[in-house]
Amino acid sequence: MAAAKHPLSKRLKQARIARGFSQKGLGIAAGIDEFSASARMNQYETGKHIPDFSILRQIAKCLSVPTAYFYAEDQNLADILFIYNNLEKSAHPKLLTWCEKHQK
Repeated sequence: MAAAKHPLSKRLKQARIARGFSQKGLGIAAGIDEFSASARMNQYETGKHIPDFSILRQIAKCLSVPTAYFYAEDQNLADILFIYNNLEKSAHPKLLTWCEKHQK
């Protein structure tokens, strides 16, 4: 799949920069071998390769974003996932209730 069509590449780069990681630093933090970390992260960000789910979960954990954030095609949905992940756990049911009340 081309980089422009897959949201993962764009979201990964945005989240990495927002959290202040270099490609190599994020790769190492996510458990990728330090000698290939930079190259692999670059391939993920350019869309040349897509990380397997277990690696993406580790990357998401390092960036404090939910794994689903990387797959959201719509920016608003990505923002909601990001916000949900950063809410206090006690607020999750309240947000769900609000969403249920306001759905079509």
